[in-house]
This record gives sequence, structure tokens and C-alpha cells, in this order.
Amino acid sequence: MLIIFESILPIFLLVVLGVALRRSPLFNDSLWPGLEQLGYYILFPSLLFLTLAKADFSGMETGAIGAVSILAILIMSGLVFALWPVFARAGVGSATYSSLFQTATRWNAFIALAIAEKLAGPQGLAIVALVMAVVIIPINLINVGMLVWFSGASRDLRMFLVKIVTNPLIIGCALGLLVNLAQIPVYEPLTVTVDLVARSSLGLGLIMVGAGLRISDALRPRSVALVSVLLKLLAFPALMIGIGLAFGLHGQPLVMLALSASVPTAMNGYVLAKQMGGDAPLYAAAATIQTAISFVTIPIILTGATYVAGG
Repeated sequence: MLIIFESILPIFLLVVLGVALRRSPLFNDSLWPGLEQLGYYILFPSLLFLTLAKADFSGMETGAIGAVSILAILIMSGLVFALWPVFARAGVGSATYSSLFQTATRWNAFIALAIAEKLAGPQGLAIVALVMAVVIIPINLINVGMLVWFSGASRDLRMFLVKIVTNPLIIGCALGLLVNLAQIPVYEPLTVTVDLVARSSLGLGLIMVGAGLRISDALRPRSVALVSVLLKLLAFPALMIGIGLAFGLHGQPLVMLALSASVPTAMNGYVLAKQMGGDAPLYAAAATIQTAISFVTIPIILTGATYVAGG
């Protein structure tokens, strides 16, 4: 419990810092839109590129782990998409639904990496990195597609494809995997430069979540935000564990898959919601609530996964 607490607490504190900074008279309101664009177009893509380019996937059940990860994402996305008529009849708007979809299907890989390293060392870290490499492009394709479709903008297929292939997050993922799988050498000073840029992305992203947070929404959340908690923190890990068992996975790989599914939603989805017409305040509130509740749910999920994994 202490390990998980220490992994999540700095993230939550950075969100709180963003809340304080946005309300501080020290900064002009015009600062925040520029920071959002910097994170969206430069910082986050750099982090995704470097993480995937440097990941070590050797010596693992890569096929089974990859298949379980992809299948879990596809099934979870399909289940949430199937709920759209229900939410529409309940009066949930398309922008709000797109943020519900994001917060139910995205996962904060950086929380998972931090916990995996402390729980299972380099092997656990490598398993989570593999899951990240496998699902990060499909997750972004699916979520960018949903945002384009539900944004109210033109649904022209050509424009849809252009927005997907030019999305900076997807480009960063694709280039990182290409460098890794093709073993393309990268000039070391260039790698160091990208690393220096990437290091600032997570902290800035968390601060930006806090900057866009409406405290009242988090303290008195809309019911749709609580639905995202049930879907992301309980349904998603249960689905991942079930599929992992069906593929014959046990031991540490299954526990790390459960960890990957049990962490709260990715904070960078807030930037995507802001940039592409989603319900950003809902995303910020749901991400904050999920992070807080995950203090309790992650230990429960990991305990259950360890039991069914055989130790």
C-alpha cells in the first residue's frame, strides 16, 4: 500500500499545484493556452517517442501479452461505444460522451511504470513498457477517431483520416516503434535533446490538468464522471485479467497486465479533449476522482490478480 501511495501521491500533488497556479495572480490567463499547445504538439509526442524507442522487450511472452492488451482495449472500447445510445437517451451530449469514452479507455502508463518498477523491478517495468508499446497507437487512433466523430465537425472520411495520421501523439508513437523495431541508430546528442524535452512533459501535463480543473465538479461530480470510475478502475482490470487467464498467462505477466488496466486514466487525454472539442472540465474532474479512488482500488485489483495468477 505504501509503494502505491508513494507512486500516486506526486501525481496528485502536481494536479493540486496546477489548481493553485491557475488561480494565482502571478500568471496571466493568456499563458495557459500556449502551454497546452506546447504539450500537445511537442512535449507529449517527444515523451512517447523516446519511451517506445528505448523500451527493451526481449525475454518476454510478447505475443500473448500483446494479444491480451490489444484485445482488452478493443473489447473495452466496443463496450463503451455500445453504451452511447443509453447515454444519449439520458441527455448526455456528444462532447461529454467523448470525454467519458476517453477516461474509460485511456490508462496512465507512467503511474503503472512507477508501481511496476517498485513491485517487480526491471522485468515488471519491461512488461508494462511492452503493453504501452502495443496499445498506445490503437488507443490514440480510437480516441482521436471518437473525438473527431463526436466533435460536431465534418465527418468527411478524408478529413477524418487526415486528422488521425497528422495527430502528433500518433506520430510520436509510430516513430518510436519504428526506431525500436528496425533498430535505427539515433544520433546521441539528438536523443539527449529529445530526452530533455520529454522530461518536462509529464509534469507540465499534470499541472495543466490542475489548471483546467473545476474544484466544484470534482467535489460534487456529475454522475457521468462516477460512471468513468466504475468503467476504468473496476471493469477494465477485470476484463484484462479474464482475457489474460483465457490466453494462459499466469504469474508476473498477468499481475502486470492487471496493474496496467487498474491505473487511472491518462492525464494527457485532457489536452486532447481541449484541443479537439471534448468536455475538458469533465475529463479533469474524472481524472482527479479516478486518481484519488485508485489509492484504494489498485491494491485490491493487484491482490486479486496475484491470487488468481498463482502467487
